Amino acid sequence: MKDTKSLGGEVLEHLRYYRDLGVRLAAKVPGSVGREVAAASAAKREATAGSSKPRAPLTVPAGSLFDAPPAAAEDLETIRADLGECRRCKLCRTRTNIVFGIGNANAELMFVGEAPGADEDEQGLPFVGRAGQLLTKIIQAIDMQREEVYICNILKCRPPQNRNPESDEIASCQPFLFRQIAAVRPQVICALGTFGAQTLLRTKAPISKLRGQFIDFHGTKLMATFHPAYLLRNPNEKRRVWEDVQKIRDYLRSLRA
Repeated sequence: MKDTKSLGGEVLEHLRYYRDLGVRLAAKVPGSVGREVAAASAAKREATAGSSKPRAPLTVPAGSLFDAPPAAAEDLETIRADLGECRRCKLCRTRTNIVFGIGNANAELMFVGEAPGADEDEQGLPFVGRAGQLLTKIIQAIDMQREEVYICNILKCRPPQNRNPESDEIASCQPFLFRQIAAVRPQVICALGTFGAQTLLRTKAPISKLRGQFIDFHGTKLMATFHPAYLLRNPNEKRRVWEDVQKIRDYLRSLRA
């Protein structure tokens, strides 16, 4: 049986996950801290009262999805072997390691990011830096573990200085991404960030317009949301990501039921 100290530490760490996501928990907080929190919440409600409008459903333009569905399913090991020591684009000259993907090969939930960063390039694994740590907290906040999901990126190599992916680089990696999706066959794809969403949906619509609703991707539900790296720079947007991933959690629960 766990002692009070260790149990309290686990509870505190669990609460920190939700705090990092911008989730406000209903609790009585004594003293001036509680009064400050209540006053701030009241001010925010007053400032935003009457400002929200019903959101129109997203209409993805005709032809914005890829013309052909992903290829017949293969196993991930075969796809990785086919990728090899890829030299299909210029990023091969500056990378340290190829970052293919990691996780459950039969995952219900698949996260697709944009491109590896410095930590990922060094370790050859996706989402292991600060953004990856936040992604892990997001996954845990919807009652899942990182080992249960599959995580990859649009690009398999790091762009120099973490610049945006370029069209020729995306075109080189795109077939391997589609083969990964076909191999995993997730119930839900969560596209993280602008390039993740726009590449999969073949649209120029901003992530702010794409996020927050399920979009059909060849029979799979796709939810776009902000990239964890963006949240590190804009922590006020964490609440929106929390809303998005709750929809994913609830949808997966409905399928299990």
